[in-house]
Amino acid sequence: MEFPPFIFPESEPGAHGQNAQPIVLSTRIRLARNLAGCPFPAKARALQRRQIQKRCFDALATLPRMRDGHFLAMDSIDNLNRTLLVERHLISKELASAKTGAVAISHDQTCSVMVNEEDHLRIQVMRGGFQLLRAWRTATHVDTALERTLAMAYTGRLGYLTACPTNVGTGLRASAMLHLPGLVFDGEMQRVIRAVNQDGLVVRGWHGEGSESTGCIFQVSNQHTLGSPEQAILEHLVFWLRHIIEHEQHARYRLLRQNAPRLVDRIMRSYGTLTLAHLLKTGEAMDALSCMRLACDLGMLPLETRALVDRLTLRCQPAHIQAIVKEKLNPAERTFIRARLFREAFANTPPPDLAFARKLFSPSPAPERSLRRRRRNKPNPTPNPPETDAPQPEI
Repeated sequence: MEFPPFIFPESEPGAHGQNAQPIVLSTRIRLARNLAGCPFPAKARALQRRQIQKRCFDALATLPRMRDGHFLAMDSIDNLNRTLLVERHLISKELASAKTGAVAISHDQTCSVMVNEEDHLRIQVMRGGFQLLRAWRTATHVDTALERTLAMAYTGRLGYLTACPTNVGTGLRASAMLHLPGLVFDGEMQRVIRAVNQDGLVVRGWHGEGSESTGCIFQVSNQHTLGSPEQAILEHLVFWLRHIIEHEQHARYRLLRQNAPRLVDRIMRSYGTLTLAHLLKTGEAMDALSCMRLACDLGMLPLETRALVDRLTLRCQPAHIQAIVKEKLNPAERTFIRARLFREAFANTPPPDLAFARKLFSPSPAPERSLRRRRRNKPNPTPNPPETDAPQPEI
């Protein structure tokens, strides 16, 4: 069985710990574009889709960012490799099932361009941690470069034309992947979801639209793109991300102050599962890794363990397990191999230090702000960023 050569490069998330940050796992910018004068992929004939793919690949090949990249047609790789690309968030489930779809992936895997998914082009740029502006700048550079050689479907009244009406306008979808165990364990997550939904944002699971949350990981993104400039969309998302981060920090503090035995028990059980279990399903592994990441954030484990957790969060997925052993496995075989790999990965990781966590959270935090809809008539409504070692965005 062969796998693409970029499955485990040096740039894999958490490879050197440079992207490992608390709460905000990653940020992403996605731009939807279509070629002028060409039918949308859903209406285009097979020959037209192949011609569109060639035009897009020819234009992408001229970009410096795509030098030494990977250009893959979906009909040239098997289902297992497609699933692997979905697990790495390089393509969508929709593209994985498309007969004439394709993707161009940069060598460092921070940029991928899907061709003939719902739109002719889906430009997406991903960055570790809270780096929304950096991802936005990269995406606009790619978009501008492509528009020098490809005429895009655009009108002065509506903006960029897309297959889905919710993407018409800027075609911008900005999102962040958040790790929110405090809000989940404290029973506050549904209240947060309702609050952001009322203000034009949407909360999804690990794999985006149509997926459920696993391992306390949630994706927060804007819902509409028509009628708002890009800067306003990004500022609105940053406002709510900071708000959610603040509530997550307070939820963690409440758990330590009011229900520490329950939290400690959950973390220690997870550590035992990862170091001793002989059978591990994907969901069980994700939940246990979530507790290990929380232990790192609370100072109960060395910070470098966070990078290990981030790598294993990706590698515990079904297709990745099979890529590691280089053979197809049934579900039962995967649970056995996954547990073995986790025991080996955590063999040198010490148990969580409970005393350090008690010292770290002894001071009282600042009063908690309530979740409420943003007042748009106030200038600069973004609150001060919470105290965290994650870098704050420049917006």
